[in-house]
Parts: sequence; C-alpha cells; structure tokens
Amino acid sequence: MGFEIIGTGHYVPGNPITNEAISRVMDTSDEWIFQRSGIRQRHFAAEGQGASDLALEASRRALEAARIGPKDVDYIIFTSMTPDYIFPGSGAVLGAKLGIAGVPALDIRQQCAAMIFGLQLIDGLMKSGVAKTILYVGAEAHAGFMPWEDWDIVEGTSHREVSPEARARANEHRALAVLFGDGAGALVFRATDRNAGLVASKVHTDGRYAKALYVPGGGFRTRPYWKKNHFDEQAHIPRMDGRELFKFAVTKLPETARALCTESNTPIDTIDWFLAHQANARINNYVREHLGVPAEKMPMNIDRFGNTSAGTLPILIDEVSRAGKLEKGQLSMMLALGAGIHWGCALVRL
Repeated sequence: MGFEIIGTGHYVPGNPITNEAISRVMDTSDEWIFQRSGIRQRHFAAEGQGASDLALEASRRALEAARIGPKDVDYIIFTSMTPDYIFPGSGAVLGAKLGIAGVPALDIRQQCAAMIFGLQLIDGLMKSGVAKTILYVGAEAHAGFMPWEDWDIVEGTSHREVSPEARARANEHRALAVLFGDGAGALVFRATDRNAGLVASKVHTDGRYAKALYVPGGGFRTRPYWKKNHFDEQAHIPRMDGRELFKFAVTKLPETARALCTESNTPIDTIDWFLAHQANARINNYVREHLGVPAEKMPMNIDRFGNTSAGTLPILIDEVSRAGKLEKGQLSMMLALGAGIHWGCALVRL
C-alpha cells in the first residue's frame, strides 16, 4: 500500500511586499536582501488573518484539483510554527472551517522540516488502514513576529517617515525579518496499490541547537507564561543564529541525501526532481552543487514568496505540479531543515 498526490493548492495573502517596501522601516535594500537570500518579495497575513485562514483557501484549491469534497477527507495533518492559538492546534480549527468537524486532525511542530516528518506519518496512516484520504497542510502567518508596527508604511498606504526609534528597533532583527513570508500549501494524499509513495526517508533531530532559531518569550517555563516586560524586550521576535543554521544546512542536508541514496540503493542521477525547503537560495545552490545536481532539477520560488516555513514545500509542489512538470512514475527527493533542529530527506515516487 502506497500513496499518491491527487490534488494540490496554495494561497498567499495580500499584495506582494517588496524588499524596497521593507527598506522604508529598516536599514536594508533590495540588493542587500537578494544577494544574501535570493528573495525579491514576500506576502504577509493581514491583522486578524491566521494560519488556518490561509490553510482554508489552499485546502479548497487542493480539494477542487482532486475533484473531491471536504467530506471525502478522513484525516488532516496540519503543520505550522505560527498557529492561530498557543492551543488548540490549527488543525482542529481548519477542520471546522471546512465543515468536517469530527475528522481527526493532527498538528506537528517540525517547523520548516515538517513535510519530511509528515510523509512518514502519511505513509504509516495509509499502510495501517487508519486513513485513505489525507489532507496535508503547511501554513504560516509570520507577520505577527515582524519587528515593526508601522504596517501602513510597509504596505504603502502611508508615506510618512518611520521614527528613528522604530527604525532602530527593527534594525536589531534585520537579518531575520527579511527572510520570512506568509502563505499556505495543501496536498491531498490518497492510498493506492500502484507503485507510488514513500520509497525511503531519513529524519533527524538535535535539540542541542534548539536556540539557533527560537522565540525566547511566551513559554510555559515562567509564571505567567507571558510577562509584562516581554513585548518591550521584543521577546516575541525569534532569535536566529544565521551562521550556525547555514553551516548546519549545507553540511547535514547533502550528508543525509547521500546516506539515503546509499541505503535505498538509489543513484543520485536517477532522481528526477530535488524539491528543497525554500529558506535561502544560497543554501539550496550550495546543496545542489555538492550533490552534483543540475539546476533544472531543483526548482525554486523563494524570490517570490520568501521563507514560508512549513508552507514552502507544499507551495512549491503545487506550483511545479500545475506547471505540468511532475509526471507519474517520476522520483523526487525532498530536503528540509528547520528549527529544532530537525532535518531530513525523503524519496517519493509520484
């Protein structure tokens, strides 16, 4: 028993926010951002718009592409590091919005690496007979941790100047803030007896590096879990060790990919597609070159969406699928690394 993807969809909110727009509230430029990340623009969720709202639109598009309705779904897997609430998870909220209350919804927290772990879960649920049609969603609303409050300036509805104090606060988190964008991708998986599904996978977690990317405020190690001084200390904004993450990604991803190919007896040159998490174009190019993979085999869309964390892989798969590039029988390797640190690779036959 394997699985196949029968429908894909994605959704990004609002108008694109260019690098120039961000430079209105912090000291940066299009050239600075693009050279370091490959990003030209991204989208941000509006006030009151949560991950489940983005996921709802992406899910509707995926279900329409699959030519099924919400009631045909018998399991939801929701992945996000920016859920609507601290609890409950956004999977339950999405199920209710789709009108399928009662369908089990599982939330997993592997951040940018969520889909690699999610594929193992999907494979297990299918093979055990627990589920036959699974809606998998990756959705993020990072706007809530951006280091500025002057959204009217960023969005171009006001042409006033940002205050020096606000610019200075934003500059403290410049390296992180320029990377992220909001959006959701949804995939519909169905059990099949065909030669399709998860061929092999390798996942890892190393919590010794948890603070390479984490949010210092709002955790339940303090009483109360949110202190009055947290906002003034900007404790709601993630802290990121960019150099450590870059080094980890360009070392561990090629290493894991080669190990997976060796263990599954799969020559790298027989893989049709390398679908990588869209964190940084420099990381992906470095990994691709070290694996000896031609550029045309590793599509990227980070220039238009930025890093949508758990949303990047399903958004990328939707775009490549709708472009008619993914064909039945092809073999894809998916690669990702996320906060935790979690990382891994998966070989999937479409």
